[in-house]
Amino acid sequence: ALGAAGLAGAAGVPGGFLFGGALAEAPRITVPEEGILDDRTIALLKRWDSPTIANAIERAGVRPATQGFMGPKIRPQFPDFGPMAGYAVTATIQASEPAKSGGYVDRFEYYEYIQSAPPPRIMVIHDLDAPNPSGSFWGEVHGNLHRALGCIGVVTDGGVRDLGPVRMLRFHYFAAEVLVSHAHVHLVDFGKPVTVGGLEVKPGDFLFGDEHGVIQVPHALARKAADLCYEVYKSERPVIDFYQSPGFTLEKLREFSGQKKK
Repeated sequence: ALGAAGLAGAAGVPGGFLFGGALAEAPRITVPEEGILDDRTIALLKRWDSPTIANAIERAGVRPATQGFMGPKIRPQFPDFGPMAGYAVTATIQASEPAKSGGYVDRFEYYEYIQSAPPPRIMVIHDLDAPNPSGSFWGEVHGNLHRALGCIGVVTDGGVRDLGPVRMLRFHYFAAEVLVSHAHVHLVDFGKPVTVGGLEVKPGDFLFGDEHGVIQVPHALARKAADLCYEVYKSERPVIDFYQSPGFTLEKLREFSGQKKK
């Protein structure tokens, strides 16, 4: 077990959290009632994949088709884990230079902030050093700590490490890079919107991630998102079945699509 000295020497361990900012009081995360999902609703949504969810949201017409998802640089390190879905908890870090405070302080405000979000929780971390991160905030220690705080994974435009031990935790890693060191990593700020992978994420946003990437599901659609995905499936399945049929021909395609040969 780590003693007090060990805790003070570990990056981001409770009792010794390197923090470079100042905070009057811990912010709290609020989610509108319509955006609160129970376990069953989340489980139903996780039957689908992010492309189907993207199609469903596009059909609802609530935002442009080019918005609401992260770019391809944010990749799952453990795609075999299956989908991740939960509420965003945002923070900002830096590792290229020491924290301006120059010391380790208790950061229980940060832990209280995390637990103010409804479960399941997903950390969304903007690295100020991106796109060239030098140190990882995420490894075996922080994976265990944040899982204990009710988090199921992290999404970051920085880096992650300790892939083996964190895989055993089944803690999701969505990241731009894999790194070796923690360098001078420290928490800069938390509780504010961050932009990761080109997507602005606010505390409490509902996120879905899988092998394709990460998408934000609007609160207004969250409870019916699985049903909307089923509508996409129902509209696409006959077309796919026709394309896979052994008797497929161009003539049958014209007939199927209702087009006449010129």
